Amino acid sequence: MTGQLAFVESPVQLLNVLEWAHTRTPGVSATEADATPPLTVVVLSPTDPMSRGQLRRMAQLARDQGLTVHWQEARGGRGALVRTLRELARPLRSAERVIIGDPFSRYVQLLLTLFAPRHLTVVDDGTATMEFAAQLGRGERLVRWHRKGNLGPRELVLAPVTTLARRKLAPSRGRTVEIFTSLPVEAPPGVTVTENTYAWTRDTFGPPLLTGGADLVGTSLVETGVVDADHYARVVSELARAHGATRYFAHRRESAEKLHRIAVETGLQVVRPELPLELIARRGPIGRTVVSFPSTVVHTLPLALAGTGVKVAVIDIAPEWLRATASPRAQGFLSGITGTAAHEVDRLTARAAHPTDRLEFG
Repeated sequence: MTGQLAFVESPVQLLNVLEWAHTRTPGVSATEADATPPLTVVVLSPTDPMSRGQLRRMAQLARDQGLTVHWQEARGGRGALVRTLRELARPLRSAERVIIGDPFSRYVQLLLTLFAPRHLTVVDDGTATMEFAAQLGRGERLVRWHRKGNLGPRELVLAPVTTLARRKLAPSRGRTVEIFTSLPVEAPPGVTVTENTYAWTRDTFGPPLLTGGADLVGTSLVETGVVDADHYARVVSELARAHGATRYFAHRRESAEKLHRIAVETGLQVVRPELPLELIARRGPIGRTVVSFPSTVVHTLPLALAGTGVKVAVIDIAPEWLRATASPRAQGFLSGITGTAAHEVDRLTARAAHPTDRLEFG
């Protein structure tokens, strides 16, 4: 088998495929580069416009780096799934290594059940990497951390696919598994963990121009049903006042209604980034302080911005912010993100005895 095949469904996944490829080729000779199996990136295109726009721009960056990028309308209406499987069957069978960004993706799981690679690499797509490594190590079924424990009708139908995919995502006598990550994960038995230092991002962009004040980084915790919308809006307002923030970098999944409310109630300039935040921050301009809710960026931004003087801070999620419908695992998982952040990251704690009380940050 020859060649390497990457499946990406988000801009961050594609960024981390670029970072992975960079670790395989820095400083190699022309002869060694010719001997490296070619890497083809298949974009399993999402439907939301923000993700599609960022992916288009990331795809061009990947082409500029010499990678072959194939845009697959994997969710383009009736027949898209069958068409995608038919078009990808041959490259999947011939791939020596398959690189994926989201082991929880039903689409990727289905592909893996049909075609099992000899070598598998999982790159970061947010904090899900931490949960994947933990569940793989404990031998549990793969479930996103913000999902409720009970299986719904759709999950019951897809349960056989998830079970088989979990076996294909685990190392075996005929398959190696690598996790390429910037996050603090404990390697499951038989799995190799390779550190992602964001060397390609630093080598390619910046250093950035620093502005005064702070920038806030948004999250989709409201959209995923974890955090109460009123609590979230109130904390964003308090953070903006406390840190002199002027801009709010929106997560690509944040709703237009929520972002409009934040802009009106806080006066913050809401920015919808055209690229993953690691690249936006590295290119600049960026605030001297970046304040984020618990997310991957509290691990990645200190790496991407190393040596620039930018300070990154993370705000703890208080239990009273969680919705009643949030998964029982939500509080522990979010606390784990802030608790394992790099030592360069400041932890902020919001204390509020009652929703109408003013929040204090310490």
